[in-house]
Amino acid sequence: MLVGKISSLRTAGSKLLFMDLVTDTGTVQVVCKLPHLQQHHSATTSESWKAFTKTARKGDYYSVVGHKHVTERGELSLLASELPRLLSPSLHQVPEAYEHPEARARNRHVDMIVNAEAIQTLQMRHEIEAAIQAFFNEREFVKVTTPLLSATAGGAAARPFETVATELSDETLQLRIAPELWLKRLVVGGMPKVYELGPAFRNEGVDATHNPEFNICEFYEAYASLDQLMATTERLLCELDAYIESLRKLGKFSALSLPAIRPKYTEIAGSISEVQPFQRVEFIPTLEKKLGSKLGHLETDDAYSHIAGLFSEKNIPKPVNPTLPRLLDALAAEYLEPLSKEEPIFITHHPACMSPLSKHFKCPNTGQTVAARAELFIGGCEYANMYEEENSPFEQRRKFEEQLQQRSRDAEAMQLDEDYLRCLEWGLPPTGGWGCGVDRLVMLFSGRERMSDVLAFGSLRTVVGLGKK
Repeated sequence: MLVGKISSLRTAGSKLLFMDLVTDTGTVQVVCKLPHLQQHHSATTSESWKAFTKTARKGDYYSVVGHKHVTERGELSLLASELPRLLSPSLHQVPEAYEHPEARARNRHVDMIVNAEAIQTLQMRHEIEAAIQAFFNEREFVKVTTPLLSATAGGAAARPFETVATELSDETLQLRIAPELWLKRLVVGGMPKVYELGPAFRNEGVDATHNPEFNICEFYEAYASLDQLMATTERLLCELDAYIESLRKLGKFSALSLPAIRPKYTEIAGSISEVQPFQRVEFIPTLEKKLGSKLGHLETDDAYSHIAGLFSEKNIPKPVNPTLPRLLDALAAEYLEPLSKEEPIFITHHPACMSPLSKHFKCPNTGQTVAARAELFIGGCEYANMYEEENSPFEQRRKFEEQLQQRSRDAEAMQLDEDYLRCLEWGLPPTGGWGCGVDRLVMLFSGRERMSDVLAFGSLRTVVGLGKK
């Protein structure tokens, strides 16, 4: 017996019908011949045959009993020995084409019925998430689940969503913006290699690469240096690329585009033998070279006015609520991130004010205090952020307090988390931390251009609009 959904129907005279049945494993052609059915199934009559051929249509679910058969054209098919039985009808006519982006997003089930790339994108997402977990499991990381709701959302500079719980009605709770501080608590507690893959929420805008609800993968490894974090990133990207490519060779994801930019590596007998390191772009020296001028000392009182003046000088629009970190980030977006248009790059050693949770050091080349941090960019888009974690409770408090001073102009500046500071007092070993947006990885390997295309039901705007006229 074969069960599936009709994707197409074709008749050849009054006594022969072909239908393509989509099953869990692929599409199978079913051949229905009236004389053959009458010979093998006495209940089949001319009337029941006519009723079947008139009512069966694209989108209906049917079960078919039969045996293997090769058509005159040499096509392997299933020759029905009983009249196909209707399991569930489609009450709507399945369109031949369904291309309008808004309609596709608002009616994802129809999009999936008509457009193969909709389902294949979700299948690729499954494979990527499974491969990420396998990558860390093989390296003896422990997968954990940390809270989504807490009194204070920390771990990133972002505006959180707020809510109230029935049992704690006198307290405002926040949805997590990152699992970072929770995972580092586990390292303090004695788990040297942990990771989590799950949702995070940031009360921000919706565009091609952002959605307020998204999936993130973070790992923390005791004694891992920044160089080791970058090497792990390179290896993970190459292994994901090789794995997805192996699935494509098996005929999967045929409706999806190839990545525009791929990591470079050497394979021997199906295993990666050598990974080509990604280009390193040091933040301050490269930015100064692109600007044609020095940034000045970024820890002085006049640092803000000097950097702000560069925007007027270069005719670059300032970001909303400009703080020194926001201004520097905007300059990086203008001059550094485009360097990833042709190949993956790491932007390294950001100014200290941009990285309040990372270790800082004095750069011997520039004399500036910078972070032991790197960001992975591919095609102008950020994919991963990594750094050596600040493990001094005194330094971390000082950095949190600096962030508090910025909150008057930047609501996304980090909050002071007293509980986390108390946790650090118990000792966090030198630790490397890493975070990556899973949705963007799926975009990269599937060739999709919008994050909404790799989410099962699209962006928040689409989800909220479901059911509205």
